[in-house]
Amino acid sequence: MHARHGEVIFAIYSAVHSYGIGARDERNREHAHVSGVPITGKRILVLSVPAGAGHTRAAEALRAGARTLRDGTDVIHLDATACAAPRLRKVYADLYITLVRRAPTVWSWVYQYTNGATPEGWAHRLRRRIERRDCAPLLAKIAELRPNAIVCTHFLPAEILAREVEDGRLRCPVWVQVTDFDLHRMWVHRHMAGYFAGNDEVAFLMHKHGIPDDTIHVTGIPVMPAFSGRPDRVACARELGIDPGRMTFLLMGGGAGLGGLGTLAQRLLALPGNFQLIVLAGRNVEELETLRRLALMHPGRLVPLGFTDRVERLMACADVAITKPGGATTAECLAMGLPMIVNASIPGQEERNANFLLEHGAALKAFDAASLEYRVRYLMAHPDALEKMRTRALALGRPHAAAAVLAAVLKQLEPVDACL
Repeated sequence: MHARHGEVIFAIYSAVHSYGIGARDERNREHAHVSGVPITGKRILVLSVPAGAGHTRAAEALRAGARTLRDGTDVIHLDATACAAPRLRKVYADLYITLVRRAPTVWSWVYQYTNGATPEGWAHRLRRRIERRDCAPLLAKIAELRPNAIVCTHFLPAEILAREVEDGRLRCPVWVQVTDFDLHRMWVHRHMAGYFAGNDEVAFLMHKHGIPDDTIHVTGIPVMPAFSGRPDRVACARELGIDPGRMTFLLMGGGAGLGGLGTLAQRLLALPGNFQLIVLAGRNVEELETLRRLALMHPGRLVPLGFTDRVERLMACADVAITKPGGATTAECLAMGLPMIVNASIPGQEERNANFLLEHGAALKAFDAASLEYRVRYLMAHPDALEKMRTRALALGRPHAAAAVLAAVLKQLEPVDACL
């Protein structure tokens, strides 16, 4: 490791700790958002970190999955950084978003370096020193909630709790749900009760990192129960006011809204062909307004939408999703048997997710706007190729991943009075 690289990373940490980044209300960060109130029966605490939307969505899928069990199991979802010192959130959530948005090359280097660094290397020692000071409020919250088991959908709480288990301060089992179709070293810790992998390759990599085989479970990435129901295409299309018999592309920008949706939609609508476009802008209000103005110029061809918790109904209307290859988003598409054109991949985990989809024939990859146009035209002209992609996507899908995760946790769960 060159000294200059070390100075760069240390400067990033120092700047974040001293000045912060982003413009979020700090008062909101001092309190945890807890989804669900403990009732009776077994209590499972799911810890996530809002570094992109995928970790949170996987956690919420587990909470929703518990409601279908009807056995008294209660799942509590907690944002781990909301219970820790504010600067921990700045590093693991805000800094991540800033790097992938403004300096993806820097993020690529950070991802690759930390994946190859030894657990006892200087970078990991620096992280652990910071975390040790900042995680006391989180541990106090865990003691207050008294869960019987914990599932981490982000590597940060897994690393924090691994030390607590090793030192004998945490007695309940801690599980790790990897939320991408690849494994980064920072997910790997000793003393975990078990690991949940999105596919066989991730399970193989876990084995290579020394995780015992009998603790590895290939369950898939958890998705909401609604993605297992396969909603009726005609009914969903009527809800949106679109033609269910017309080829439909669903354009999504990912959790952080980094997709350049307005520009992409305008270019796609200029293509020849009898197709319609659903564009999901999420919470990006400016992008949504741009899309609404564009829709007025293309009546009957463009449906712009903001944030929705019914994405499965949009996917049911679509023939192809055009999306960034985040772990949660791609898992949802696969659960619905929806082929993808992946674009704007974040270096690191999203690039590897894209590789997984391409290798298995469930997606095509667009490198820029022109290559996206070509792939859209190709799929419209080759329905047989699209049908093969649909079949392969459906074969890869694991719509019941959340239920499988909960079943494994509950099977091994022994009654305990408290974790701490």
